[in-house]
Amino acid sequence: MQLQQLFSKEFDEKLSDFRAEKVVDLMLRTLGPAIYNQGVQDARTHLQGKLDDLEGEVYADGDA
Repeated sequence: MQLQQLFSKEFDEKLSDFRAEKVVDLMLRTLGPAIYNQGVQDARTHLQGKLDDLEGEVYADGDA
């Protein structure tokens, strides 16, 4: 596991599979909501841009 290799190399600390899983679980609980919310915001921004483009394409010009 990359996390175990990182801890061994950078911190001279050996992580068992159990300890590595606990670290990953903590990171997911801590960072997960913020990462998810950023993804939702990015999707919203992207879709809003597409809707804005569609609005310009669909409306008829009054000069017809």
